[in-house]
Amino acid sequence: MSDTLSAGSGRSAAVGREEGSNDAADPVLVVEGLTKTYGTGEEAVRAVDDLSVSIDRGTVVGLLGPNGAGKTTTIKTLLGLVLPDSGRVRIDGTDPLASPRDAYRSVGAMLEGARNVYWRLTVRENLRYFARLAGRPADPDRIDELIDGVGLAEKADTTVNELSRGMKQKASLACTLARETPIAFLDEPTLGLDVESSRELRGELRRMAGEKRTIVVSSHDMDVIEDVCDRVIVMNEGRIVADDTVENLVDAFRTQAYRVTVEGDLLEETRKTLEDRFGAGKWTRSGDRLSFEATRVTGEAFYDLVDSLRAADCRFVSVDSLETDLEEAFLHVVSDDRAGAESREGKR
Repeated sequence: MSDTLSAGSGRSAAVGREEGSNDAADPVLVVEGLTKTYGTGEEAVRAVDDLSVSIDRGTVVGLLGPNGAGKTTTIKTLLGLVLPDSGRVRIDGTDPLASPRDAYRSVGAMLEGARNVYWRLTVRENLRYFARLAGRPADPDRIDELIDGVGLAEKADTTVNELSRGMKQKASLACTLARETPIAFLDEPTLGLDVESSRELRGELRRMAGEKRTIVVSSHDMDVIEDVCDRVIVMNEGRIVADDTVENLVDAFRTQAYRVTVEGDLLEETRKTLEDRFGAGKWTRSGDRLSFEATRVTGEAFYDLVDSLRAADCRFVSVDSLETDLEEAFLHVVSDDRAGAESREGKR
């Protein structure tokens, strides 16, 4: 992918750059009204739907969403690898479509898959190549530091084709870092890694975060997002449905999830009502006791839950608050967005 980014239109570096737009106080990434649709007519799929976002310099942003949410299309569109139907993008003050060469001097990218580096070159040769491609000096000490940082010191002079999947991922990350760009996009950086490799990669991302570089991480690995991100953007069906800090997203749902245990049984109709209204699930029975988790209990809805169970002639045994992690918060956000979409569709 990095070699793809090296291709440019040959236009002047000044094309697409806004005067003074790369000031340190300005956002490093600005997106306004970005839209991308595949197909036509009834077969059309809007992969990115009027997306607008601004990302400050020196922040680490997690991009979350279910499969098909539009994360990868969004990243490729921001990089100029996919042409949008409409919208405006500025990377460090530069339009990547109008002036790709200039924009690519400001951005590094590691896309999903293992084709981000040249397999016939060694790890060290790849880093030297990508550093010089970005106009950086191939400083041997810096290259050794990057190789050591991703745990590939013993494989520095091994051709990439001979590496394991996890090592190729690490080599790809090191090549992205070798470009020393103000912003880096990492699409599923831990995909296919074992537990140990994933932990090492998270350590390197934390180190990058400490350098105050801007990183956008798209990942299904919640540990990565929780460990290194300042901010989380949740996408669903091409739209942003949540944008906040990890802490705020988790806190928003921490007191809204309960484990409830009652004596007695519930009719199927009552269970369905609890599932629809309160997100009830994970039903378990032990003797005459029935337990379930209610994950959408907001504000005074807790008392509605109590009234519903009392009306069903159930006696409370216990009610315990559940600790919510980022994965639970993410599922809540996406579930609520889908429920809202279905409601809006039903009113049409």
